[in-house]
Amino acid sequence: MILKIENLTKEYNHHDGLVRALNDLTFTVKGGSFVTITGPSGSGKSTFLLSLFGLIKPTSGRIFFNEQRIDNIDENRLADIRQKNVGFIMQNFALIPYLSTIQNIMIPLMLEKTNKEEQLKRATEVLKFVGLENRANHLPRELSTGQQQRVAIARALVHRPSIILADEPTGNLDPALSLEILNFLKEINQTQNITIIMVTHSPTAAEYGNLRIKLKDGCLVEYKETTNKLDF
Repeated sequence: MILKIENLTKEYNHHDGLVRALNDLTFTVKGGSFVTITGPSGSGKSTFLLSLFGLIKPTSGRIFFNEQRIDNIDENRLADIRQKNVGFIMQNFALIPYLSTIQNIMIPLMLEKTNKEEQLKRATEVLKFVGLENRANHLPRELSTGQQQRVAIARALVHRPSIILADEPTGNLDPALSLEILNFLKEINQTQNITIIMVTHSPTAAEYGNLRIKLKDGCLVEYKETTNKLDF
């Protein structure tokens, strides 16, 4: 199991009273899974995603990553685990506007203090993988929305993570581009054996998961494993 979640709860104090965003979630995720998380707005999807590696601190419960408990370790150790093992893909792409495509992709390697020659080599490799080698020196504003999301995917891949967390990665894309990105994520999952955990509102996107989780009011209401395999 790459992830094991036990009794995960997140509470917030609000002027209307205590809000329980996550309510006693317990389940496991096998390595190499494509997990889709659905549910209505306010069901706790993004809170759960951000709680996995400490971007939001859970109120209680336990989280294990590769059999190591990570919810109770200090922030420096947790940041090191994130940096080495986790890639993030966000709905708004989160590209730095004044950096070129290749520079945006190299950011995780810069944080790891990888030498510059290796940074360029690996960034060039993933840029080719996402089909944007001829856009290396373009700024984000010079790219289409689909190309910007491919750059975000390349940045998530460049440090060779074992898991990618994707928060509504097709939320800003039209239906055709959404399918393109979903197929690309599924290809990454199947060919590189990278675990993907994706929050989505889209029923079409949810069908890409071989583990489908549904939340409602912070509670787990569906945990469904499938044999879903898409051809490429």
